[in-house]
Amino acid sequence: MNDLKLKIRSIPDFPIQNITFRDITTLMQDGEAFKKSCDLFYERYKDQKIDKVVGIDARGFVFGAVLAYRLGVGFVPVRKKGKLPFHTISQKYDLEYGSSEVEIHSDAVMKGERIVVVDDLIATGGTVSAAVKLVEALGGTVVECAFLVELPELKGREAIKSHEVFSAMSFDGE
Repeated sequence: MNDLKLKIRSIPDFPIQNITFRDITTLMQDGEAFKKSCDLFYERYKDQKIDKVVGIDARGFVFGAVLAYRLGVGFVPVRKKGKLPFHTISQKYDLEYGSSEVEIHSDAVMKGERIVVVDDLIATGGTVSAAVKLVEALGGTVVECAFLVELPELKGREAIKSHEVFSAMSFDGE
């Protein structure tokens, strides 16, 4: 995993003071690193009978869509409020530097469907917790929440502690 970790740029004091932003765009720009990252997710879920992949706005769309394609299942976006064109349900959540709200189409997940929720990074867990609540409100079963990067010092797993979590790599106080 260290080779992938080296592809991620760290930007201090962004978006606010004392936050180090982990920029995965540098990893995605490297074809080999991007492929290896996507393959990690596919290998993990290829035998788990996933019905749909839910990707969180916006970088979760990248990895989630690739995973859905590779699995041959549907992809469902969870977007920031006001961005989806059909009937939606929404969920508010807190970030490490503010608050926000996300939505999902009200017909995106059917009762009993097995879902993996994907995002690029888990920090405080607010965004993924909101996404999980939306999936479950529609009757879906969250099999696991998957991330390329985890920031363990921010304790994001605690926000989704009743769910399985997979992270490909972590940045712990680095």
